[in-house]
Amino acid sequence: MNAVTSAATDRSAFHFEDEILEQGDLISKKLHLLSLQRFPPTAHKTLRPFSLAEVAHFLGVSQSTLKKLHLEGKGPLPQTSPSGRRSYSAPQMAELRDYLSQHGRADVKDYSPRRRPGDKLQVVAVVNFKGGSAKTTTAAHLAQHLALTGHRVLAIDLDPQASLTSLHGFQPELDQTQSLYEAIRYDEERKPIKDVIRETNFPGLHIVPANLELQEFEYDTPLAMANRNSNEGKTFFTRISRALAEVDDQYDVVVIDCPPQLGYLTITALVAATSVLITIHPQMLDVMSMGQFLLMLGGILKPIRQAGAEVNLSWYRYLVTRYEPTDVPQAQMVGFMQTLFNEFMLKNQMLKSTAISDAGITKQTLYEVERTQMTRSTYDRAMEALESVNAEITQLIHAAWGR
Repeated sequence: MNAVTSAATDRSAFHFEDEILEQGDLISKKLHLLSLQRFPPTAHKTLRPFSLAEVAHFLGVSQSTLKKLHLEGKGPLPQTSPSGRRSYSAPQMAELRDYLSQHGRADVKDYSPRRRPGDKLQVVAVVNFKGGSAKTTTAAHLAQHLALTGHRVLAIDLDPQASLTSLHGFQPELDQTQSLYEAIRYDEERKPIKDVIRETNFPGLHIVPANLELQEFEYDTPLAMANRNSNEGKTFFTRISRALAEVDDQYDVVVIDCPPQLGYLTITALVAATSVLITIHPQMLDVMSMGQFLLMLGGILKPIRQAGAEVNLSWYRYLVTRYEPTDVPQAQMVGFMQTLFNEFMLKNQMLKSTAISDAGITKQTLYEVERTQMTRSTYDRAMEALESVNAEITQLIHAAWGR
């Protein structure tokens, strides 16, 4: 018996599920070792200081205003490098915003973007039926931008793969991190959502992590719907809305990273949403997939509405992601979509950038990585596109509040 035949015989004794369990365990162990090297169990994810220019941008003031505050001894004391460059930590930036809100000229500018009495909690669901559309990257950077600009933000990772969770320094397979499933499950073990909310390294940004247990909701819901003695399953689509109602007064914006399929989790998130952001990679197969997603979504939401669900959105938009303007077919596809959807397309696109992918290798976002660690022109180009997209979305959120 030759080596090939012997290997085939040995493998025949294995079932597919045994092999993937073994390989999954191997991946987890290797990633665990790598994680221990870069991020020990006792470590906490930190956040870099922000330059004077960045702080001025996020606060919406001029650099000269910040310099004047420093010279007059007002507000927090910035860090000063040997070359004289000033920088502030994220908590100091929040302190500066509070100082300006109390001592700045209210007739000139309102420095706090937070909800006012009567403003509704804004829930932004980031969705796409197809993986690889930069959905999680978009959700992560949007949530962090909103926090850096002074909003109280709750990010919810609804994808059992937990990529958004990992980006914020949590390791579900190692940390026994609890997910939103604990707050939306159907049995007596259900917990208040506040019990699963965790702080992040961004002041003003909290997160509900994800783990594989979230997938249980997809299995539990049909069983609950079939239970004639309970109304819980018949109104499954209200479960996230009801959970968020418990913390409504603690946040301004909720950003939900939905799983890349149209299941019960996604439907429940869409019913809870006040707005929807659909990420789309401008290639033919991706656009075709999105078309099928929209047809299925519309077909599902119609009977859901008839069952009593309120699907009332302030806005929804398509965001072109991973865009390469010099790629002629992509540019043509963007033009095609703009012709079809017009005002439903965000005016800004998120460019494809090695800066974002390089930051992701170390589980960082563009807001976390140091500019000096990258080619500056690449970093600046990506940051300019990112900030343009996030600023446009922020304007839509504020418009929903009547601003």
